[in-house]
Amino acid sequence: MRELAARGVVVDLEAARAAMLAEMAYYRAHHDEAGSWAGLKDLRRRCAAVVQEQLGTVLPLGDVQDALLAAIRFRAYPEVPAALESLRAAGARLAVVSNWDISLHDVLERTELRALVDTVVISAELGVGKPDPAIFRAALDRLGATAADAMHVGDSVEHDVEGARAAGVRAVLVARNGVAPPDGVRVVATLDGLLME
Repeated sequence: MRELAARGVVVDLEAARAAMLAEMAYYRAHHDEAGSWAGLKDLRRRCAAVVQEQLGTVLPLGDVQDALLAAIRFRAYPEVPAALESLRAAGARLAVVSNWDISLHDVLERTELRALVDTVVISAELGVGKPDPAIFRAALDRLGATAADAMHVGDSVEHDVEGARAAGVRAVLVARNGVAPPDGVRVVATLDGLLME
């Protein structure tokens, strides 16, 4: 709302929420098309067009895109940096395995998490995403690890838990919102919970 208002367009909270939810749904369905910077540029334009259409605004598409990108900010959960540092200090090798576009590299740098992990496997770059076991195997290969020695930690039963299990990797569910896990799956409320094993 603030970014659009700065560009002369006033929308109410519900309209802004509906536009962002529509954009997020479109992004989730198409993020793997952004495995290159050119693909990302095109995806961002299309996502902005979704927002423009949802709001019915005559604001030029470039301005809508600028507002959208300025409004999206990422930050790590408070415990994440220290938890990753502790895991590494204990000898763990760490990989980010994500259904995301190529911009995840920049996001990890900006949130100061990139230096805390050994490798990053992104669905848009690999051409396959979670829950496909191939993305988990790619991470294992990059770490020089076996499935039997690995653990995957994520917040989605469908993508993280089921995908890890299909790859033969032990799954841990981060249930910040109280999602019930499948039988036999360890649950932690935050990444700090990983340190209590």
